[in-house]
Amino acid sequence: MNAFDAAKTMDGVTQWIRAYFEKNGPDCPAIVGLSGGKDSSVVAALCVRALGADRVHGVLMPCGEQWDIDVSRGLVDLLGIRHSVVNIKAGVDSVFEAIRAGGLEPDRQAIVNTPARIRMATLYAVSAILGGRVANTCNLSEDWVGYATKFGDAAGDFSPLSWLTVTEVRALGRELGLPAGVVDKTPEDGLSGLSDEENLGFTYEVLDRYIREGICDDAETRARIDRLNRANLHKLRPMSCYEPPGSENRPH
Repeated sequence: MNAFDAAKTMDGVTQWIRAYFEKNGPDCPAIVGLSGGKDSSVVAALCVRALGADRVHGVLMPCGEQWDIDVSRGLVDLLGIRHSVVNIKAGVDSVFEAIRAGGLEPDRQAIVNTPARIRMATLYAVSAILGGRVANTCNLSEDWVGYATKFGDAAGDFSPLSWLTVTEVRALGRELGLPAGVVDKTPEDGLSGLSDEENLGFTYEVLDRYIREGICDDAETRARIDRLNRANLHKLRPMSCYEPPGSENRPH
């Protein structure tokens, strides 16, 4: 397997972002939800490199109190980009209150996934106001095992990191000159109270090696990764739709 070339990848992604905006919005800003983690930080830095700081708008979206929000504020200052802070707690609470009023009690899955979907709705609201394009900040490792919320953080208009593993994103962050505290920060969803690796039951190092080299020494872990991959492919595929007889002949 070829060694990952962070410098070459940085230049390639930068050119790809620039080409995307030339075709899909020459004067539009990139809208990036900033969580304080490596993925959103790397995407924001790449967008600044491709478009300039004046065309990148960061959106900080705490759900109540966020202990590490200063990391995102620090990144905004480092990159010199404009930003908005939108606290989504009232929106999340109102949705759950309405659900309870309708006779249902939100379960753990709803409690964990709903804030991610409200965050994405917030990003698109900001995008509508500013005439922007929303960045997807997921990486290949997360997508591989479904560690993203459908129509939440899995959504977006353009995705710079979808084919890069966590290990590669970290290398890219270092190449971009981002602080070690951001690049090497323990990944967590900020909602469940657990790290990504605690939720998944294996490390990203193990997962990334399996993705790139097909090697996983523990049979049980390998089976778990394969099972998660199969179960979550629907998140990556286009929405299924019924096609009436003869529809294959219609122009698209």
